[in-house]
Amino acid sequence: MGIRLYKKPKLDSPVLIACWPGIGNIGIIAVDTLRRMVGAEELGEIEPWDFFYPRKVIIKDGELKTLEFPISKFYFKKTTRRDLLFFIGEEQPSDGGRVYAEGTKAYRMANLVLDVALKFGCQRVYTSGAAVAPIHHTTRSRVWAVPNSDVLIDEVRSYENTVLMSDIEGRGGQGNITGLNGLLLGVAKKRGLEAICVMGEIPIYVHGFPIPYPKGSKSVLEVLSAALGIEIDMQGLDGLVEQSERDIDSVYERLPAEIKEQLDKLKYVTYARPAEPGPITEEDKKRILQEIDRLFKKESGGD
Repeated sequence: MGIRLYKKPKLDSPVLIACWPGIGNIGIIAVDTLRRMVGAEELGEIEPWDFFYPRKVIIKDGELKTLEFPISKFYFKKTTRRDLLFFIGEEQPSDGGRVYAEGTKAYRMANLVLDVALKFGCQRVYTSGAAVAPIHHTTRSRVWAVPNSDVLIDEVRSYENTVLMSDIEGRGGQGNITGLNGLLLGVAKKRGLEAICVMGEIPIYVHGFPIPYPKGSKSVLEVLSAALGIEIDMQGLDGLVEQSERDIDSVYERLPAEIKEQLDKLKYVTYARPAEPGPITEEDKKRILQEIDRLFKKESGGD
């Protein structure tokens, strides 16, 4: 029970890139795209029995054949620049049945992931997720970054299109990362590993949409590919970005004119502080989200 490895490759100080689903699937799209682009091979998995209930029971000819669980898999790739380990989880384990990981199950899974990383000599970990931000969906997503050590701060500030979460005005030098994509950062620090979480921005009015946000994923992938020294063909991801923007535009155009007027202000937000005519207020934000929620419920036939 626990970890099952299919292979025992000889890796030279690999970097681990790990991710679980989150808002807009920003991190999971970026990490899985990178995994596929480098042609990583399956390495092993974390067995699901202690972490998840089965998604479904497969029955054939009246007989129970198997149980289907969320997958938590490791992959590896030897490259000329550096060796890579990947961990991708289809679902976050939780003691309380919530979307994001919490409690003893989450902590145990984080340690199992790092057990494998340390087994192969890993000293650097990247995780990824989403940063809900006051931006417009037509603008380029920035990447918010959180390192688990002050010695990494200068490196993070050198990444293009990236800002330290603690440097963002109005946050008081603080922030939080929900779920295992953040928890792994802390567990890595406790176990002596460098770690950086890179989060692609998603507009505040989009983060509740039932669709992915690949524009944020693209920004994360650009940072990861540069940090790792790996060239990535973005053409496939560009197609997803274009389709996503069309989907969002179709909803955007059906919003009341006064709501769109408020959202258009987000086109002027800059790194340090909003430029005129200024950001939307908290009251505006609440009203906008209520209007979008009403629109989705109307189209889905909900109450």
